[in-house]
Amino acid sequence: MGPRTPTYRFFEALPAAISFTAVGLVFILPFIDAKLGAVYVISIVGLMFVRAMLGAIDVARGFLRYRRSARVDWAARLTDLERAMDGRQALAHPRGGFRADEHADLVAQVSADPGSIMRPSTLLHAVVVAAYNEPYPVIADTIRTLLHTSTRPEKLLVFFAHEERGGPAMAETARRLEAEYGHRFGAFVLVEHPAALPDEIAGKGANITYAGQRLAEWVRDHAIDPRRVIVTSLDCDNIPHESYFDCVAYEYAIAPDRERLSFQPISLYITNIWDVPAPSRVVASANCFWNLTTTVRRLALRNFASHAQPLTALVEMGFWSKRTIVEDGHQYWRSWFHFNGDYRVVPIHVPIFQDAVQAGTFKATMVAQFKQLSRWSYGASDVPYVGVRVFAPDARSPFWPGVLRFFSLLEGHVSLASISIIIAIGGWIPFVVASQTGQVTSVVERMPMTVGIIQQIGMIGLIVSIVVFNALLPPRPIHVPRERRVTMWLQWLLYPLTLLVFNSSTALYSQWCLLTGRYRERFDVTEKRAGGVLRRKAV
Repeated sequence: MGPRTPTYRFFEALPAAISFTAVGLVFILPFIDAKLGAVYVISIVGLMFVRAMLGAIDVARGFLRYRRSARVDWAARLTDLERAMDGRQALAHPRGGFRADEHADLVAQVSADPGSIMRPSTLLHAVVVAAYNEPYPVIADTIRTLLHTSTRPEKLLVFFAHEERGGPAMAETARRLEAEYGHRFGAFVLVEHPAALPDEIAGKGANITYAGQRLAEWVRDHAIDPRRVIVTSLDCDNIPHESYFDCVAYEYAIAPDRERLSFQPISLYITNIWDVPAPSRVVASANCFWNLTTTVRRLALRNFASHAQPLTALVEMGFWSKRTIVEDGHQYWRSWFHFNGDYRVVPIHVPIFQDAVQAGTFKATMVAQFKQLSRWSYGASDVPYVGVRVFAPDARSPFWPGVLRFFSLLEGHVSLASISIIIAIGGWIPFVVASQTGQVTSVVERMPMTVGIIQQIGMIGLIVSIVVFNALLPPRPIHVPRERRVTMWLQWLLYPLTLLVFNSSTALYSQWCLLTGRYRERFDVTEKRAGGVLRRKAV
């Protein structure tokens, strides 16, 4: 929103300039020198092969950490810390499992120095649930789930952030939720976000920020220390793992720099996975793989979808952005620069379950999927936001860590837009051009076969991911025919095409919009189904 400086416009155009150039070189270089074109493609394919192998390892590592963390009784570990602070022995319960040795050392440390951590029993979880015009059954599923986590409901402060734009039906849904479930939580507050407020883009960021401001007032009015409040933002169809809040409380309580942290669970798009079309399942699986991978890559870990942050930090930095389409990933950069680089994301190795995209028909689902990925890939709008701050003469954040993060961000968006296309067509273009221009050499002649062999070996990484995805699948619902298991395996034949059609095309489209100044200034609305109920979710 608002005017751009020339420097800002330069960084806005940078992702598209690099992405389109990277694809264009596949066609241009062979006319200059066929061998140079072949080397260019083979270098990229080889680099992607190495990344695919490392990605497969990290997917497996992320999955194993998830499985081990999900089996931990995090409530019992919080009790261990409480008893250690009081100078009492820990209660008897199984001591093995994820980070068991670290926990034992921590209990010993707390016994010697009770003031080294925050007392877990004093912590409260504010849950900001964002809604637009979704039907009651969809939202009620999420609210009921909050009642059945390992954290007592009275420790949860639910702020239901709904849009005035949702109309009378949404207002009635909010009142019904309050009447049926409000008395079972520590608080249940309805916050209606007014339509058409100035200096806002209508969307989730503006909605939850308005609710966050109301939360801060509520905490102040009830004389609650804001340092005791951890805020989690949820979409209204999100299902937190039963130990999610206790796991976040554990990490928050033990961290000395807790007010400059955020906490990122694993987003798994599998709630309705048995019901969605094969292309949507493939896209959902790729999203799951990426989220599992980033939990073991600290530099790549960013805020994404649902995440948690201390109320004190949110108040200090003005909550979330009201002026961006992609408020979740953008929150990382707002936090990084607000705290001058003294900020990090802590992985929470338990999931928040979400839906894969599903609309009423196959065609509608594909359109909705394209819209969702277009919104996510519009995160390239963070490149200028980061670039002008990292390279500013008066930058307060550390320069080299900022540069490293900037190029990691830029490379991620460029790779998303261009790599699938280069791998798909790059093996043949130098050979075809050389055949027409008489530049065929042994390197160029073997080009298609070389790329094909690398791709076939790279299938090992995909096989690892397939095994992980099948381990993630929930039980097959009784209304789903047994034959669907066969298509769950056959869907992987669509994997390369799906990544090409959805990931690359949406990324190029979003970057083209930034290049040409055709900015997105509204949320599109996508229909989703789960359990036979039509869901509408802003994407």
